[in-house]
Amino acid sequence: MSSPWIDISVTMRDGMVHWPGDPECHVKLHVKLGDPLPGQPGKTIPCNLTHLSLSAHTGTHMDAPRHFVADGCTMESLPLDAVIGPCRVIEIFHKHKITVEELRAHRLRKGERVLFKTRSSVRSWRMARTSTFDEKFIHIPADTAQYLVDRQVMTVGVDYLSVGGYKADGVECHQILLGAQVWIIEGLDLSRIKPGRYDLVCLPLKILGADGAPARAILRPR
Repeated sequence: MSSPWIDISVTMRDGMVHWPGDPECHVKLHVKLGDPLPGQPGKTIPCNLTHLSLSAHTGTHMDAPRHFVADGCTMESLPLDAVIGPCRVIEIFHKHKITVEELRAHRLRKGERVLFKTRSSVRSWRMARTSTFDEKFIHIPADTAQYLVDRQVMTVGVDYLSVGGYKADGVECHQILLGAQVWIIEGLDLSRIKPGRYDLVCLPLKILGADGAPARAILRPR
């Protein structure tokens, strides 16, 4: 019997935490089943219809190269191999960032899909329950981003809203990874996931011309 799939996506909700300066996330009923149907006395609305207003980089989402590369490819061109297949979850113990020194022992290989589990999976998402943005989440500095490119990994996933830091390396990290066609998954919740090897499925919305898109991500132990 195969192992069960584990959802590592963050639940999207009205007013959820978002990157400072990005559009807020709003989830509301546009029309409600059973309410009076406007202009038709005695009739009621036959369905519920939810209205969404949000950034493409809300919650669990993916970045396309176009996010930081002017002529980079956009979300609808995502190669599915980048987000479906074997992956590795690597636990990071450094309290502030994902370092080259810590990664060397894991011997990353060409074409790997790697997800980094840090203290952000607990601390940052706990703060998010009150819509508080964590400025001190664990991030990938520029030198580590270049190391990942040099190791020719295919996909990188992190457990908060950005691969780069809030006050350092945010732009540089994205430019290095996306400029090398490394696909990025951000906003994962890896709090229930042990380090090891898994099957990954992460499917973002197919939005024409978009620099990113919300996604549903799941893992299954191998």
